[in-house]
Amino acid sequence: MLISTGIPTKEDLGRVMPPVQRLAKGPVAMAECFQKIPCNPCAASCPVNAIHIGEDINECPTIDFDLCTGCGTCLTKCPGLAIFIIDESRGDTTALVRLPFEYLPLPEAGQYAMCLDRAGKELGWFKVARVIRGNSRNLTHTICVEVPRELSMEVRNIREGSYRNG
Repeated sequence: MLISTGIPTKEDLGRVMPPVQRLAKGPVAMAECFQKIPCNPCAASCPVNAIHIGEDINECPTIDFDLCTGCGTCLTKCPGLAIFIIDESRGDTTALVRLPFEYLPLPEAGQYAMCLDRAGKELGWFKVARVIRGNSRNLTHTICVEVPRELSMEVRNIREGSYRNG
């Protein structure tokens, strides 16, 4: 399925998903990188060496979830926009999902954005908790959205320009 649609299957995701116990402890990175290409900015940028590529630079990254602090450095360095930060430690019903975003205009904290799944299907309007602007060295912005906990593994983008107040 991935090879023909670009959308990972549940089995693909199961291989890269952080364990439930780790998700409950705080922010953690999830690399949805399934294509074997020569790439390593995520591993090279990780300040705690939680991301590994292996001997062959063409291998997909793996994350040591016990080492990962969820800082998000890897998220902004990934040229494929394939890394997300998931935080399910915020309570029983909500989670925070940090998304890479390279479009303008940016939403503002407090606005609501139309969130999308991996296939571009609309999942609903969710509150933008924080916007971290990219800089001159890296133009990837980070959008943090509060989502229902059951959607933390589904929300992977926001519809550009679809922002509204409360």
